[in-house]
Amino acid sequence: MSDGKIYLRPLGFLYGTQADAAIEDGLALPLAGGPISFTCVELIEGTPKRSKAYVFSVPALSEAGDPDLRARLDLVTRPRPPFAGLDLSRPSLMGIVNVTPDSFSDGGLYDKTEGAIAHAAALVKAGAAIVDIGGESTRPGSETVEVQDEIERVVPVLEGLKGIEAAISIDTRKADVARAAAKAGAKIFNDVSAFTYDSGSLEAAAETGLDVVLMHAQGEPKTMQDNPTYDDVVLEVFDYLERRIQTCVAAGIPAPRIAADPGLGFGKTLEHNLSLFANVSLFHGLGVPLLIGASRKQFIRGFGQADDPKSREPGSHAAAIASASQGAQLFRVHDVAGASQALGVWRAATFGSEN
Repeated sequence: MSDGKIYLRPLGFLYGTQADAAIEDGLALPLAGGPISFTCVELIEGTPKRSKAYVFSVPALSEAGDPDLRARLDLVTRPRPPFAGLDLSRPSLMGIVNVTPDSFSDGGLYDKTEGAIAHAAALVKAGAAIVDIGGESTRPGSETVEVQDEIERVVPVLEGLKGIEAAISIDTRKADVARAAAKAGAKIFNDVSAFTYDSGSLEAAAETGLDVVLMHAQGEPKTMQDNPTYDDVVLEVFDYLERRIQTCVAAGIPAPRIAADPGLGFGKTLEHNLSLFANVSLFHGLGVPLLIGASRKQFIRGFGQADDPKSREPGSHAAAIASASQGAQLFRVHDVAGASQALGVWRAATFGSEN
């Protein structure tokens, strides 16, 4: 091995009983401790500016003695503990509740407390294991919302959801909003800035004990789609998330409380998003659960006439299945019933009807 950084992208996936048999025979390894195994890997060495890639079978890889490689392989294969109390052995859905007048898909539909509460309850009934409550739009071109305004939007909704049979997530970039949400019953702090927007967010997450979702974004929401550029989008996003995870752990947030989101559509072109989709399995090398948020995103327009965000649901479901087939565990979606059905059919066809 060279002195460059090592990345591993699992390939050659097997599912269900085939996965178990291949692991038992030493021909495959488990992907994040879940029901999917992989039979080979693409090993990438170097940096986003300059890298080399090789393909190894699992038996050949298992014989390698390089400590950096062994450490990365352990992160890829180790079982993921429950996140916010959720078993990650099968896909879990995070239903979106935008308590905003200007979100790109459903702005203004649920910006009143009663409507947002009713919508969240409907999402849980449809199969959401998490409801993600947000009081500030982070769509391209959006404006920042003042802290107190955001609190006044989300806290009454959170209080109205006490006792609901789902984990409650607060979608915010602000420490004070997260603290208020934790007091009102939130269990997850979902920050699209990965705690880089508000310097107090790390401390707030550590003190409140909230599980956290760290997302990659290039630039601010208002300008992030102006001209996003990368040397290698996959490796750069990986490196960013890895650094943010390390920062969180150093601040007292244990790794089992962290999930990572590559940030589809946040400072990325169509080509960037497709590269991330093709390499979802590489992000298991972060050692934490993966959340994919592709629902109704603008890039889906590139695959048909879908100017209306709601008309992008077929593409949204396809994105969820493509990510689940590479072992992603969490999916942030608008149409919970549709995503549940799509992933349910995929699981039945892939693992058998009993799953």
